[in-house]
Amino acid sequence: MKKLEELELWFVAGSQGLYGEDALRQVGKNARVVAAALDGAAAIPLKVVAKPIVTSSDAIEAVCNEANASPACAGLVFWMHTFSPAKMWIRGLTSLKRPWVHLHTQFNRELPWGTIDMDFMNLNQAAHGDREFGFIASRLRLDRTVVVGHWTEKAVQARLGAWARAAAGWHACRGLRVARLGDNMREVAVTEGDKVEAQIRLGWSINGWGVGELVAKMKGVSDAQADRLAAEYDGEYAVAAPLRKTGPRRDSLRDAARIELGLRAFLKSVNADAFTTSFEDLTGINQLPGLAVQRLMADGYGFGAEGDWKTAALVRAMKVMALGLPGGTSFMEDYTYDLDPRGAKVLGAHMLEVCPSLAAGRPTLEIHALGIGGKADPVRLVFDAKPGPAVNATIVDMGNRFRLVVNEVDLVKPPKPLKKLPVARAVWVPRPDLATSAAAWILAGGAHHFGSSLALSAEMLEDFAGMAGIEILRIDRDTKIPAFRRELRWNDLAWK
Repeated sequence: MKKLEELELWFVAGSQGLYGEDALRQVGKNARVVAAALDGAAAIPLKVVAKPIVTSSDAIEAVCNEANASPACAGLVFWMHTFSPAKMWIRGLTSLKRPWVHLHTQFNRELPWGTIDMDFMNLNQAAHGDREFGFIASRLRLDRTVVVGHWTEKAVQARLGAWARAAAGWHACRGLRVARLGDNMREVAVTEGDKVEAQIRLGWSINGWGVGELVAKMKGVSDAQADRLAAEYDGEYAVAAPLRKTGPRRDSLRDAARIELGLRAFLKSVNADAFTTSFEDLTGINQLPGLAVQRLMADGYGFGAEGDWKTAALVRAMKVMALGLPGGTSFMEDYTYDLDPRGAKVLGAHMLEVCPSLAAGRPTLEIHALGIGGKADPVRLVFDAKPGPAVNATIVDMGNRFRLVVNEVDLVKPPKPLKKLPVARAVWVPRPDLATSAAAWILAGGAHHFGSSLALSAEMLEDFAGMAGIEILRIDRDTKIPAFRRELRWNDLAWK
């Protein structure tokens, strides 16, 4: 996975020629100081690059077209150091294909009350220069994030950092290839969707391959390769006795290793960073890919079970956004409820495929019967997820638009040990509560599959939705069902 520091945020300050060369030189100097400070901020994971100040339509359009052509540029930061007449920005903003954030700041933190004069006032005009710029962005109906505050403030840098992570996720979407091994689970509605529209709107290329292509890669794995990977498992996980070197089920572990090696080789051959499988289409594979999927997700791949390509792509984007942050991100599913009136909870899992980046401790490597799919007992990692604030996010196709639904939740330790549940799992308390959260999610048409992350915030996903130009519905501690219903009705009108 590409490191975030390999991507760039371009810092562009706007001005005009009215103030003379001395003032413009000072604007450029100040802009470079601000850009350098942001580049050195720990909260901003992308490289911040200071671009020359822009004072004309031609210069603005040129930097926007340069950004469009740059594979390293994930987004731009715009700031009007002085007044910058906004009609100059129309050509550039309407041609810009990279996301941008509006930083409403000024070079000085405080006013020099005793010495302030008109030269100072003319040079430091962001208070109304940014408003002029804001008008033209609104007049052009451009979705964007506005960050307000002094550029040295930790909160401002953190907000820019969150936006930068969303920009990195969006950058990863442009050209993302999702490999579908088999089709969607039969008769399921929510995992379907318009793949052509997804490529137009979101940049995702979604294509299918026969499972036989994976099987061919698996057959190319030698016994020695499978044994080496199995030995790697021995060192990394707490391996259950039947799967150890002298155990009676060691061959099942070797089969799991062949699946992983074959799957890695297949995904590399088709240049895919996200993939789907289906337990209904496993011809030629001895066991459902569980361990392989878990380990590939831990390495940054997006995944969706049962052919769910939308969740696979979203999980990949979330993985990119979360690079370097503590926590973890995984494919997930609501499975069952604990409706204890003292505090209702959700038990989340899937058949096998939950990413070990969520694990609270060292996962155990186990083998158990699955009871679905008609295959041999699959190998999988078993663990409880770490506690902490998290987000669950899903993308659904509403027919005329894609909708991103985000629920803020709190992962908690299971109230009692789950001794007989042989899968990776997470327990959470949704915000504001289970009844409101579940009702809102269902009213929004949210899927039973989603990406779950201890690393990301709802704010980041909201920024991502703005960049993608898709609808977002946020369920959090302030959600009330009557207001949520009204939002749904307003959105239907807005998106017609």
